[in-house]
Amino acid sequence: MASPEERIVEIGFSLPSAPKPAGSYKPCVRSGTLLYISGMLPKKGDKIISGRAGADISLEEAQEAASLALLSALSVIKAEIGRLEKIKKIVRLAGYVRSAEGFLDQHKVIDGASGLLAKIFGEMGGHSRVSVGVSELPLGAVLEIELVVEVS
Repeated sequence: MASPEERIVEIGFSLPSAPKPAGSYKPCVRSGTLLYISGMLPKKGDKIISGRAGADISLEEAQEAASLALLSALSVIKAEIGRLEKIKKIVRLAGYVRSAEGFLDQHKVIDGASGLLAKIFGEMGGHSRVSVGVSELPLGAVLEIELVVEVS
């Protein structure tokens, strides 16, 4: 069976470098066997994907942004524990979508991250989730995600 890192490459992605904190917080906090991953913004290269879902950003573009933010979260996990194979379970995904007035598809946007978790981790990638529409996010980002994962 392929490792999570190998599956990421097989489906056409790569892990970015773990992002550095943009404030006074830790990107990852461990409590027992749980890792709490701070909010991750979507980046293409060094550029934050900004705009509002349903206005400047299409649903498909927002879903891709959710996938990219998820990959940043996974890079933080890898930096913390060394290998993604140590993940036992994706516990929770929270997604905040900077939305245009009347945009009601936040759940579909965050499916970009949920679907990628399923492709990478299979059954272990199944998680609880919240998808919330918001008016503003740091740096004008279109979305922000956070993860809770169980590790060995």
